[in-house]
Amino acid sequence: MSAGRLSGKGAVCYDVSCVTPFQRAVYDALLRIPVGKVTTYKRLAESIGCHSARAVGQALRRNPFAPQVPCHRVVASDATLGGFEGHRLGAFLKKKRGLLESEGVVFDQSGRVLPEYFLV
Repeated sequence: MSAGRLSGKGAVCYDVSCVTPFQRAVYDALLRIPVGKVTTYKRLAESIGCHSARAVGQALRRNPFAPQVPCHRVVASDATLGGFEGHRLGAFLKKKRGLLESEGVVFDQSGRVLPEYFLV
């Protein structure tokens, strides 16, 4: 197995032989989202030159480096949680929300991330 370096702030070594080049690009971009901030699937896709938020979502679903490579910091364009670990309901979304809240992200009464927590 070969080790590779996922870049970004606070870069760490992970065995990237188990991911595709596209997944690696997604995971590298995730490392640039600071604690306490979120982005959307669409914005993350655009940041790596991809036109498919769904493709990014599928890469996040398969993230073998979570939570150190923080896929929980990506939410839907309407500021709702979207999905987590391949699920869109129940305990999985509770876990995602808990991770975000532990990082200081605040939600409104309808469960949407407040605008000030979005990475600009």
